[in-house]
Amino acid sequence: MSDNENSMALMDHLNELRKRIIFVLVGFIASFAVSLFFVQRIYHWLIYDLNVGAKLTVLGPSDILKIYFLIAGFMAIVLTLPLILWQLWAFVSPALTPKERRLSLSYIPPIFLLFLGGLAFGYFVIFPNILHFLIRLNGGMFQMMFTTDKYFGFLINLVLPFGIIFELPVVVVFLTTLGILSPQKMRKMRKMAYLCLVILATMISPPDFVSHSMVAVPLLLLYEICVSVCGVAYRRRQKRLARAEQELNATV
Repeated sequence: MSDNENSMALMDHLNELRKRIIFVLVGFIASFAVSLFFVQRIYHWLIYDLNVGAKLTVLGPSDILKIYFLIAGFMAIVLTLPLILWQLWAFVSPALTPKERRLSLSYIPPIFLLFLGGLAFGYFVIFPNILHFLIRLNGGMFQMMFTTDKYFGFLINLVLPFGIIFELPVVVVFLTTLGILSPQKMRKMRKMAYLCLVILATMISPPDFVSHSMVAVPLLLLYEICVSVCGVAYRRRQKRLARAEQELNATV
């Protein structure tokens, strides 16, 4: 292939990438506009658990607009995630075989659902436990007044990582499909993984047994789910390799 053809192919890829990015930006702007329209309802839903003797406060008029944009932006990211995954798949799919396209397309719904599950776990389990524990530390020493941006910053920074952590089953399936991971390796790593997950649970939860258990048990179950899906993906990979070897032997 000549340099001219290489340049044309590169320009085609860049144009395709630009088109996909424009689609994502349009989807994000539309999601942002819808979220901004319902931002007051979203706000009241997000603070439903703030029954701790404190009210959210803003320190200036511009803070109100900042909170509106913060809430609408976060919701827009969540709503745009399926479109981002779809456009990413559409960009790389021409380089894949029909079977690889179907396989990669099947990853999109689990990624989105697991992300939502992680956010729900962080919001309904982790966030209220840590919030109430920190407030109990007050012990009447201070007058509590939460600024709205600090509250939502704390909420997002605490909840968003769990949306990422809950993507582990998809990552495990992907690594198993590539032959990097196997259920045998995951079983050998089980004790170490349990220890790391328990330490993580104690670090991000209040210092009492009930709170530790509420966080640690779901994380341990998540690891066992990863082991199970790794086993399924590993068996499928072995079958594919066996069929490929049979077809190769038949052609020789």
